Amino acid sequence: MAVQKSKKSTARRGTRRAHDALSNPTLSIESNTGEIHRRHHVSADGYYRGRKVLDKKDETE
Repeated sequence: MAVQKSKKSTARRGTRRAHDALSNPTLSIESNTGEIHRRHHVSADGYYRGRKVLDKKDETE
């Protein structure tokens, strides 16, 4: 089993973890409704790329 020879410094640890932070999700504006939604996801009104893809009655069933 591999065992480290000496302790890694906090600077080296911080350098390795520099890209681990989470970023905010990318948002888009729906062209028909003007609603803000996540990219490549259906909006709450059921629109995707300007087309109605979901009806409200489909979600309740």
